[in-house]
Amino acid sequence: MYAKFWNDQSLIKSLYSECMEPVCKKHQLTRMELDILMFLANNPQFTTATDIVETRQLTKSHVSLAVNTLTRKGYLSRSFSEKNRKTIHLTVCENALGIIEDGRNAQQKFGSILFRDFSKEDKETLSRLLSRLEQNIKHHYLEESLC
Repeated sequence: MYAKFWNDQSLIKSLYSECMEPVCKKHQLTRMELDILMFLANNPQFTTATDIVETRQLTKSHVSLAVNTLTRKGYLSRSFSEKNRKTIHLTVCENALGIIEDGRNAQQKFGSILFRDFSKEDKETLSRLLSRLEQNIKHHYLEESLC
């Protein structure tokens, strides 16, 4: 069972990469740069590089490099909160909207391939099971931190 789970994870990642690669090529972006733009566009509640690192489990140095490049290319802007002058908030610029549209189209293609022939009930069941996995993982780390 575990071997199949890991093999399926690998296949899903490969499919996602295949769907996103044309967007990277078209806009001359690295996959990390595209992932950061898509993350910020799809998750407006997250606005900092720390949010990206913690939520997506990416390395700080890779995120920092990609954010610098995206800022230099005019796809992201940085600003400080009036309450906390140390925290830099990232905003997707208008120049990036075409990239985001292409990225969302690629994500839609990925989803339609992945969930072909899934009923609404199948999707709800999968969502429920994935939530349980997430809770088990969070519970594990919570217990581990108490030791």
